[in-house]
Amino acid sequence: VQLQASGGGLVQTGGSLRLSCAASGRSFSASGMGWFRQAAGKEREFVGHISWSGSSTHYADSVKGRFTISRDNAKNMVYLQMNSLTPEDTAVYYCAARSIRYWRSPDTEGRRESEYDYWGLGTLVTVSS
Repeated sequence: VQLQASGGGLVQTGGSLRLSCAASGRSFSASGMGWFRQAAGKEREFVGHISWSGSSTHYADSVKGRFTISRDNAKNMVYLQMNSLTPEDTAVYYCAARSIRYWRSPDTEGRRESEYDYWGLGTLVTVSS
C-alpha cells in the first residue's frame, strides 16, 4: 500500500481543515487506517483510527469531538476532518495503513505505531493564534 496525504496548510484558531489520504494497493480495503501527528520537538502521537469497514473509529482524547475520520473504499481514500483547531494542533500529519493481520480483529483502536505497516509522507498543518 502506498499512501499520500494532502490538504495541510495554514489556518486560524477555530478554523477547519480536511486532510485526505490517497491509497494504492490491493489490501487497502482490508486495512484499518490511522492518522498520527508530530509536532516540532515532540514524538509522533496517535490521532485516530478507522476500521477497515469504516464502522468503527477511535480518537485520541485531545481531538475527540473535534476531529472525524472517514473513508471511501471505492475511491481508496481516507479523510480527517479537523474542526475547532487550536495552535496545539500544529503538526505534521501522517496517514498510515494498519497491518492486515488486524483485519476483523476485535482490537479496533489502532493506537500503536507498531501496528502499522505503511506510512505516507506527512502534510503540515499550522494553526495560527
